[in-house]
Amino acid sequence: MPVRWINPRLIKIHRAYSADEAARTLGVHKNSVRGWIKKGLPVVDSGRPMLILGHELRAFLDRKRKAGKRPCPPGTIYCLKCREPRGPALGMVEYVGRNAATGDLTALCEICGTIMFRRARGADIDAIMPGIDVQIREAGARLIERASPSLNCDERKD
Repeated sequence: MPVRWINPRLIKIHRAYSADEAARTLGVHKNSVRGWIKKGLPVVDSGRPMLILGHELRAFLDRKRKAGKRPCPPGTIYCLKCREPRGPALGMVEYVGRNAATGDLTALCEICGTIMFRRARGADIDAIMPGIDVQIREAGARLIERASPSLNCDERKD
């Protein structure tokens, strides 16, 4: 199964890596590293094998990760369909508490109508959604909690 997030801290900054070594260290395919080189990852020279300095590889991966971040300003939630922070449709937001401190903000996207989610602390709701009326709802009962223990048991009491 592929690695979901590439950890730049696996790269030693005082070392030079070939494309194959960098791929093995990060747990990705060597063609991924070659693609990064085409996208601007600097190499030591044009000789073979292509050597990549560890500090340059780590900086490249950090820049790549930060380029994908889209922080949400106050009053918005990230819409996965639009891939942009969007305001809630009709100014309606619902907060469902998951535990004593945190919960989920749920709203509809004002552009496409897709349901948007954002994890938030209950104390930060006013800062995250200023000027928007947030409906706070209690979490539903869990399915795994039982009032009485199950009577189906394989153990026999003789």
